[in-house]
Amino acid sequence: MNQLPLRLLSFALALLLCACSKTDPASTTLVSQPLLIAAEDLVTLQSGGLASGPPITGTVQPERRADLRAEVSAVVLQVLKDNGDSVARGDLLVRLDDTAIRDSLASAEEAVRAAVQSFDQAERQFQRLKTLRESGMASTQQLEDAEIRRNNGQSDVSAAKTRVVQARQQLERTLARAPFAGIVSERKVSPGDTAQVGKELLKVMDPTSLRLEGLVSADAIGEVKVGQTVIFQVNGYGPQEFNGRVKRINPSANAATRQVEVVVEFATDKQPRLAGLYAEGRVETSRKTALMVPALALSREGDKVFAWRVQDAAVHKVGLSLGERDPRRGDFVVLEGVKEGERLIRNPGSTLKEGQKVEIRSAAAIAPLAAPSAAGK
Repeated sequence: MNQLPLRLLSFALALLLCACSKTDPASTTLVSQPLLIAAEDLVTLQSGGLASGPPITGTVQPERRADLRAEVSAVVLQVLKDNGDSVARGDLLVRLDDTAIRDSLASAEEAVRAAVQSFDQAERQFQRLKTLRESGMASTQQLEDAEIRRNNGQSDVSAAKTRVVQARQQLERTLARAPFAGIVSERKVSPGDTAQVGKELLKVMDPTSLRLEGLVSADAIGEVKVGQTVIFQVNGYGPQEFNGRVKRINPSANAATRQVEVVVEFATDKQPRLAGLYAEGRVETSRKTALMVPALALSREGDKVFAWRVQDAAVHKVGLSLGERDPRRGDFVVLEGVKEGERLIRNPGSTLKEGQKVEIRSAAAIAPLAAPSAAGK
């Protein structure tokens, strides 16, 4: 009677073992398929230059810049150039009202003509009395008085001519002209404005004379020398790097910030197109060659750092020993773990497995394969 339940139990265990021994074809297919990665997802390790030196921050400014200001008090009649307009040396930029000054010039020129006539008359009178004095028909006092009138007339002519020159200078100052070839960087007035003496009219800059006017901490200024290379980035230009050379070091530090101004000229024709942008970088006081690895290729587990190396069509997890970091690019010096020329996966995911097979294809070839799966979802 007890053998029937035992037989049923044995049969159930056999069925369970059979079920466990079956393999899902779909899962087998997924395991056997290699991981498709694009060539752009790989990083080939190379030796690079590791620069070190004090940081520098500052602003990109033109070396040649001019603030055109009103030299006479007058109403603005015309503004012939606007922000961003190119100008040549001597181009008329702003015209001020010159009516009052022209009146002063006409009055001064009339005063010159009157003074010249008076002087000519005094000169003739002096010459007559001089002749009469030689013949004894005029006294010495009369001759001296005529000479004084002649000299005063000559002084009046000189003063009148000086007023004419001053009026012409004032007339010329009603025309603001470009002091050099460049562009208008800032327009300050419009027609109808009243320009007092010293009021800003326009700002002109030479875009080919841009430079970095930076600051370096006084603690590190001893390392900085004229001619050293400076690598810096400019706000608004992303990761793009600009090369420069130290042109001048200010002989005194700022009393409040304890920083020293360092002027850096661009070493190549690659320059930003705008002035006034913030920039930061580093003065290269020393440089060495080392094997570098990008930070995007690294993974961390606690204090351990590792990367996924692609070798023999499979990925392998390798531990790394890192050195100092390049402050410009963010790359790390590799001391141990990998060699130059080896390939690492960029931005490795958490699903990678040791020994997992990979197949490298172009991004264009992978996209059609990914599209059906995405549509199926």
